Amino acid sequence: MNYQGISFPGSQRGVALVTSLLLLMIITILALSMFRSFGTLEKIAGNMREKDRALHAAVSVQQYAEWWLTQPAGSIAASAPVTCAVGAALNANAGQSQICTNASSMANLGIDPTQQLPWPVSYVQYSPAGMATPLQVGSNANDPPFAWTPGFYIVDLGLAADAAGEAYQVTAFSSGATTGTVAVVESTYEVQQGVVNRGGL
Repeated sequence: MNYQGISFPGSQRGVALVTSLLLLMIITILALSMFRSFGTLEKIAGNMREKDRALHAAVSVQQYAEWWLTQPAGSIAASAPVTCAVGAALNANAGQSQICTNASSMANLGIDPTQQLPWPVSYVQYSPAGMATPLQVGSNANDPPFAWTPGFYIVDLGLAADAAGEAYQVTAFSSGATTGTVAVVESTYEVQQGVVNRGGL
């Protein structure tokens, strides 16, 4: 009898088993790497969310400080610039604020405003409506609290370049839910005194 082309079970010698085990090991490694990448992506998304929260809060505080400068309480006559130094923070929510005369006081005190937060100089704290900090219960209990109460620091730069008003440097900061997430924003803001007719009409 001719047995050519017929494969007997004893002649395979476990090749299918070894191949199956190799494929199973490769699939397991791929699945584990996918699960690890999911955890990394969640951390990245969480960090981006906290970065955005800190930035939006800092911008809100900066806009409040600029608005305050246009109010009667923020005018030069009502709030004379003072030399700001190390001290307790003021509270804008309680109606307190100040304008500083020393633009480089943080540098003179050896303070890096992006690293040492909250600032050890007498800045002004301000909590936008609905913001929850560890010391203040906000209106939205579902949001994680901010690590610090945000703050701002206003410096009088003197007469603006167009000689139509006073120039101010506004620096504001905020954190995310942890002290490791910080946003610092800065603007130069001009407040004009009265109405200036530039068109000659």
